Amino acid sequence: MSNDSAGYRVLATSADNRQAAAVLAAGAHRTLAIFTRDMERVIYDTVEFVAAVRQLALRSRFSRIRIAVIDPLPAIKDGHRLIELGRRLSSFIEFRRPAAEAATLADAFLIADENGLLYRSLAGRYEGYMDTDNPHAARIYLRAFEAIWELAEPEPEFRRLSP
Repeated sequence: MSNDSAGYRVLATSADNRQAAAVLAAGAHRTLAIFTRDMERVIYDTVEFVAAVRQLALRSRFSRIRIAVIDPLPAIKDGHRLIELGRRLSSFIEFRRPAAEAATLADAFLIADENGLLYRSLAGRYEGYMDTDNPHAARIYLRAFEAIWELAEPEPEFRRLSP
């Protein structure tokens, strides 16, 4: 990751994205919102990321982790760690499948506490950026996430105890 300012980092590799997601999740105090195509195993199925999400979920009864996943079935079948955590902590972690219109979106992002943002304009690539302190950009993407979330449907497969 290249460091252009205190909280802003350019991302170029899967390792950059993995580290950025873990940093943002570990720094979150109350909320995470994730928009992803397929639960990106290389980013969101790591011990560090899942531990940070677990800690966030258990930090407060007001913690809320929302994940909108366009194609969740491969991750469900493969036993993704974040899905397993969500099944155990379903009061804090919620998964939904976005409506068909959202499937045409090319980007992927994670928003932490209306302040931090990991953003990639092309979900299938690792080029993007992370900013730990950009409430303006985070709120823009959070509004987009809210619109996606409102039209999304709960995915019944996320609730099953065994895939």
